[in-house]
Amino acid sequence: MCRHLAYLGPEEPLGRLLVEPEHSLFRQSWAPRRQRYGTVNADGFGVGWYAPGDPAPARYRRAGPIWADLSFADLARVVRSGAVLAAVRDATLAGADAEAAAAPFAAGRWLFSHNGAVPGWPDSAAPLVSALPPVDLLSLQARNDSAFVWALVLHRLRGGDEPARALGETVRRLAGAAPASRLNLLLTDGTTIAATAWGDTLWYRTEPGRGTVVASEPSDDDPLWQEVPDRTALTASSTGVLLAPLEDPAAAPALGSARAEEPTSTKEPCT
Repeated sequence: MCRHLAYLGPEEPLGRLLVEPEHSLFRQSWAPRRQRYGTVNADGFGVGWYAPGDPAPARYRRAGPIWADLSFADLARVVRSGAVLAAVRDATLAGADAEAAAAPFAAGRWLFSHNGAVPGWPDSAAPLVSALPPVDLLSLQARNDSAFVWALVLHRLRGGDEPARALGETVRRLAGAAPASRLNLLLTDGTTIAATAWGDTLWYRTEPGRGTVVASEPSDDDPLWQEVPDRTALTASSTGVLLAPLEDPAAAPALGSARAEEPTSTKEPCT
């Protein structure tokens, strides 16, 4: 159910990040290598990126497959950014609000994507509705599970939660309401990345001078790619990557609240 990717680092053309690698996100739309659920991600796609000096990201989203969008080829060739979040979609429910249901979702400086599904939607998520103000429910960007997950995360961010905590608490609550949920979440504000691995694959690659990529699966066979263990929170910034288990509510790291590991370290505080 979907593939997604976030990047922080030196400015790069979107095409170099999303199209050119041998197993790029573009190729994963029809030939993913590690996708556990679904086979083709042709139900929409989206790309969000940040321009220098502007904290609010730009977005390009479409309801159809990424390979069929000729305008995206031009866009990817000329647009450059040092912070990107992109996704290709395999819809849980066909036809759910078309382009509006395609990640990344956005609010203010934030971009967000959900790889996974909330089984039994929408009934299974009904117990969590009371956690949101009525205006947030009336403002859902789409009527699918991912938009609801985003509303829960955004409410916590607006309440003052650090990104990793906002994701972790949302995952735990959704998993409590719908235990079979797959909740790989990806969030960026253009300077940091927060993510969760919960029920599907998540990888990262970080290297001085090349930046950091967090993705559903590796886009090439570079040995620097590291798999994130299931039920783990990831935070990444210019100083490195931190992993922490999601099982302990107090363990999810806040961005900037702890010393990051060296980018080339293979040590991870989880099992």
